[in-house]
Amino acid sequence: MPLENDVTYGNLQNYKLYLRPNAHAHYGSPEKKKSALSKHQQNVQSLLKIMSKNEPMTTWDLAKISIPNDTSKLREREKIYRRLLIGRKEKGRHSDGILDLGLAVKDGKSFKTGVADKYRLSLYGILYCIDVLDLDKKEMDKIAEKYHNVLPKVFGKWESVKSKIGDKIYGIKLLANGLLADNPQIQVQQGIPFYELMSYVHIKYQRNFENISEEKLAEQISYWFYINLLYQPIQKEKSKIYSLNKIFEEDAELKKWFLVFFRESKKYYYERYNVLKKSEIGK
Repeated sequence: MPLENDVTYGNLQNYKLYLRPNAHAHYGSPEKKKSALSKHQQNVQSLLKIMSKNEPMTTWDLAKISIPNDTSKLREREKIYRRLLIGRKEKGRHSDGILDLGLAVKDGKSFKTGVADKYRLSLYGILYCIDVLDLDKKEMDKIAEKYHNVLPKVFGKWESVKSKIGDKIYGIKLLANGLLADNPQIQVQQGIPFYELMSYVHIKYQRNFENISEEKLAEQISYWFYINLLYQPIQKEKSKIYSLNKIFEEDAELKKWFLVFFRESKKYYYERYNVLKKSEIGK
């Protein structure tokens, strides 16, 4: 369903350098204890956590989940959630909401009692929740269940992949923490093209620093997720090199998708190699 948002999103570099620090400043960071959060920050985190466990909902439905046994306070809670999401105007000035920062998006409408917008987490909102809310494994599994159509190559394959690799699936927390794994000093076992592929993920989307569609951002996150599974640190004793074949052997569609990217990266590096080879430097 087309989204009805004026906010533009950037690539993963944008998330690391701009959106994540900005979200921390506004709504709290992993280092900030819950007791140190302002009332506003507590309300935002509470709302985001509810959204992480549910499909797109109206502010009224979100409020009902928040206080299911106290209908007298529903109207006020619904107003609070609406302000948190879309911001508010006061004395001619607009204060940003969660939508303005890019952590949530409008996704469809409800026609139960009139017309009302439905809201869900954006991909960045999902990463923020994983980064800051100290989610346990069951809560992360719930996000994957509810947002399988937003990140289909990862969340749509979650249970299948998890059955093959176990807790390594929760490595997506590293991305949420802003670790893009594109540092050439990362040392991995010989023969694993971890750095080359991870670098190409960011090269492929480097022109999307300020503007990227949600579908393309989902693709970039998905490439990062599967390449991260290749990581094997250097050890004194030789250990078995992890292979994506374990995942791909029962999913031909996923394998085909990743191999297209793999061949694209090989072509890129081969062309770069030829540029260097044909250069006149030192001749």
